Amino acid sequence: MADDTTPAFASTDPSAAPGEAPRRRLGMSAAIFGVATGLSRVLGLVREMVAGYYFGAAGPINNFTIAFQIPNLVRALVADAALSSAFVPVFSELLEKGEKKRAWRVASTLFWLMLLGLTALSALFILVAPLVISPFHAPDQDLAAGLARVLFPLVALLGVSGIVVGILNSYDHFTVPALSPVFWNVAIILGLALGVPHVSGESAKLYVYAASILVATLVQLFLPMPWLRGRDGRLQLVLDWRDPAVARVFKLMLPVTLGLGLINVNAVIDAFFASRFIDKNLAPTAINKAFLVYMLPQGMFSVAVATVLFPALSRFSTRRDMDGFRRTVSMGLRQIAFLLIPAAVFSAVLAEPIIRILFQRGAWHPSQTPVVAGALAAFSAGLVFNGAMLMLNRAFFSLQSNWIPTTVALGNLALNAILDALFYRFGTWGIPLSTAVCNVVGAAALLFLLRKRIGRLDGGEIVASAIRIAAASAVVAAVAFGVWDPLDAALGRSFGGQVVSLGTAFVASVAAYAIACRALAVREMQALLSLRTRAPRG
Repeated sequence: MADDTTPAFASTDPSAAPGEAPRRRLGMSAAIFGVATGLSRVLGLVREMVAGYYFGAAGPINNFTIAFQIPNLVRALVADAALSSAFVPVFSELLEKGEKKRAWRVASTLFWLMLLGLTALSALFILVAPLVISPFHAPDQDLAAGLARVLFPLVALLGVSGIVVGILNSYDHFTVPALSPVFWNVAIILGLALGVPHVSGESAKLYVYAASILVATLVQLFLPMPWLRGRDGRLQLVLDWRDPAVARVFKLMLPVTLGLGLINVNAVIDAFFASRFIDKNLAPTAINKAFLVYMLPQGMFSVAVATVLFPALSRFSTRRDMDGFRRTVSMGLRQIAFLLIPAAVFSAVLAEPIIRILFQRGAWHPSQTPVVAGALAAFSAGLVFNGAMLMLNRAFFSLQSNWIPTTVALGNLALNAILDALFYRFGTWGIPLSTAVCNVVGAAALLFLLRKRIGRLDGGEIVASAIRIAAASAVVAAVAFGVWDPLDAALGRSFGGQVVSLGTAFVASVAAYAIACRALAVREMQALLSLRTRAPRG
């Protein structure tokens, strides 16, 4: 395994062309992180398949879906990614300046402040759970409130996890934090498989689900901690809250909290419209299941690229190296487009067979499949723009211009509410369509504002790559449906038949995309192919 403490853009080849070292490091780091994150996402789908087998998409499971919304929103606002995104630039800057001892004192202070503060906040929400659940039209309000009480401690656990992950990412160590969610998913799958069959009643089974998530989060928190050893310091029992760097993290965290948390506010708004105005017994969980499938390529590709580049962007910003910053942002956007445009096309064209093979078994009724598939197809329209927003948000966070993406997120929040109020009349898929439109608008706004902030952004190169990638992805659409449709008709809807028809369509689509990209001279394809020869050296 490559040394995770190697500077992100160090090059051992003095003859390397400008930008070649970043591409090599991005390729290897993103590949390792992407595999780990991809494994986590695949296991996340397995987790949802197991949950779908036991609970389906209609009925009491919608109480769980609604109960999870509020703890997940609070987590997004004050913990996990929001905290890590504010912490990494400050911690990285202190390391870059050689203030390693101070950097670790700041990290230790934040660790204990977040643990104490978020534990108190979780306790408060446990007390008032019925009040925060009441605006939603849950099938069983008491059950939803009880499940929320079990889930609220996640906030404190993920808060301190954000500090641990932020420290490791600042040292360019991405693999173990990416593997932690793998064990999170495994723990939940085991909890469901071992616990649900041994209890009776839907309510008891849902409590087993909630308790499994809580235990899994403890595993996710403690797993990366041994990798903190051997760095430049260690976490201590210290509360040096007077350090200006601590205050700066919280100052940066406010807009980051709003920017990232508002995404989850949108999810809460979506759940509100779905439960109140569409179908409380199906729509919330149908949208949630579709969203989780939609997020699989997002987690495998764009999260990997943005996470790997984030510390490097922070260092470029600290050094005022705007040329390196521009090249890195441009490279990240083009790589995300290369990976997500064909993924979006494939998931939209074959949404129904994808949902059918993943979920249609056990308690899952066939009538639920087209509803979830429609939501997935609508989500897919905004996939690449969602990935671009993630990359552009990280660019602004690296520049410590955190209020810019926050302002865009606030605008998107208002737009999402307006579109939800208009689009819910289309049915369940109207809510994901609202999200897709918001992703397009948000990505365009962030790109425009970043260009104003740093000047040129290799826009011509980005557009040229996007056009070539879109053309190659059109081939994916034709091949995917052209291969799947006759095979589906010939082999039928047995599980084995679906594996063959959908799997063959996927393999054929990947091959067609590779051939089309090579024919169209898509540079991002060459970057991936180069990993094959560089992997042994890495």
